[in-house]
Amino acid sequence: MVNLGKKVIYQIYPKSFYDSNGDGIGDIPGIIKKLDYIKKLNVDMIWFNPFFVSPQHDNGYDIADYYKIDPRFGTMADFDELVAKLKKINVGVMLDMVFNHCSTDNEWFQKALAGDKKYQKFFYLRKAKADGSLPTNWQSKFGGPAWAKFGDTDYYYLHLYDPTQADLDWHNPELRKAVYKVVNFWRSKGIQGFRFDVINVTGKAQKLVDSTGPDQEKSLYTDTPVVHKYLKEMNANTFGKDPNSITVGEMSSTTIKNSIEYSKPSEHELSMVFNFHHLKVDYKNGEKWTKTPFDFMKLKELFTQWQEKMDQGGGWNALFWNNHDQPIALNRFGDPGKYRIKSAEMLATAIHLMRGTPYIYMGEELGMVNPDYSSMKDYVDVESLNAFKELKKKGMTAKEAFEIIQTKSRDNSRTPMHWDASKYAGFSKVKPWLMPKKQDKINVQEELRHGEIFNYYQKLIKLRKNEPLVSDGHIKMFLKNDPQILAYERFLENKNDKLLVFTNFYGKKHIVQLPEKYQNKHVQVIISNYKQTNLSLNERLTLRPYEALAVKIS
Repeated sequence: MVNLGKKVIYQIYPKSFYDSNGDGIGDIPGIIKKLDYIKKLNVDMIWFNPFFVSPQHDNGYDIADYYKIDPRFGTMADFDELVAKLKKINVGVMLDMVFNHCSTDNEWFQKALAGDKKYQKFFYLRKAKADGSLPTNWQSKFGGPAWAKFGDTDYYYLHLYDPTQADLDWHNPELRKAVYKVVNFWRSKGIQGFRFDVINVTGKAQKLVDSTGPDQEKSLYTDTPVVHKYLKEMNANTFGKDPNSITVGEMSSTTIKNSIEYSKPSEHELSMVFNFHHLKVDYKNGEKWTKTPFDFMKLKELFTQWQEKMDQGGGWNALFWNNHDQPIALNRFGDPGKYRIKSAEMLATAIHLMRGTPYIYMGEELGMVNPDYSSMKDYVDVESLNAFKELKKKGMTAKEAFEIIQTKSRDNSRTPMHWDASKYAGFSKVKPWLMPKKQDKINVQEELRHGEIFNYYQKLIKLRKNEPLVSDGHIKMFLKNDPQILAYERFLENKNDKLLVFTNFYGKKHIVQLPEKYQNKHVQVIISNYKQTNLSLNERLTLRPYEALAVKIS
């Protein structure tokens, strides 16, 4: 059984990591060329976003062939070489499995279009209502209705995402077998890590009905009881046969109760879950495409609930601030200008010392920030382009709509990795698919020579591997009403030692009133992003701007 508490996972967006052949797109040979850097990171596993054959309408999350590497990323031989070389440096591979939907270019969908009844049952095909309207009033998450015409038939097919991403019907045992076959193919190549994209929206009902509004609509296809049945079955037929497998489910709008069941070892479903509630605290009235400061007290409340209740229920969290679908956390919760370094380190401390398995998104360890593009022409993300049109339709000026895109676009995190300060950031010799920005100040070369963020991440990773309070400890939040500080205690059963973690989420000094039980104890500083001299825990503790401090008390 894997000790998930000792693991740290690094996420690489292959399209943006390193371009080895001068076509402006990152590729697998490019990742191989950067193995020295990956070795320096000291992580245990790399989650790769999809590099399977795809028309790239949604950056590879529209898979046309689950068994083949897209030629723009390399060959199967390149992939095998990457896996073998990563194994030599003790780094595992986690592949991204997209099974809620497939590309309309996929053989399954194409056979269905051609009239093959077997494959038509792989999809949600429904006729229009008697009045000629769409089968249901559901909306796509990328904007517009969630139904599109199925060729020249009387049917429509369901697509919760882009029209080129047709939802797969998991009620069909033949579809499920086909999905498990894909997982087992990659297992046969030695892969023991799998990330399952939006896996908890696979549980739609057989009879699809109209919704009464956006929130109720989600409940019709999200976190339904049948998802647990599917996951148990997939576990038994695929990765559950590997004692060293590590799996994570991306769970859209999930609940703690469901997430405990998804990730509790005795349930035999997944190793852990991604939830996104903490990344919605800068959504005005729950709407992503808005611009508003983050709600710190809400953030604290969510961390408290998810950390404490998942611990009490025996579930396991994937810990993260950043990924390919999120604008950069440093811009959202830190200060990318005046306190870029300190706030990057503070944010890292806040989650790396929590209970769970931390994920680092490429560039995060350099303190990379949003690119702040100057025009809509700079963006390529389908969701952002659709949102810009929708915001203008709602009456916003182009300037107002653009400012929101700048803040919330997924392209913010998809910019190429900054290797050096050159024109294309050392990522490519030609103009990349997405332009790098601010590489003159933030890049690998500069960070490894003179920076402190990368080294700070190294200290956090070392702590997770060597300190049982971090890897195995329980968690309890304190200072719950403090308007500026997120603080928690890590503790082990029947042990006196405790780890206290303090993180100041603002650029101003703050004095905290320490609970009496933590006062006048023997103190050992475990990690801090400021120099600590003669620290003692008395009645009051002063934290500097964006300070992170972890101390062991006994």
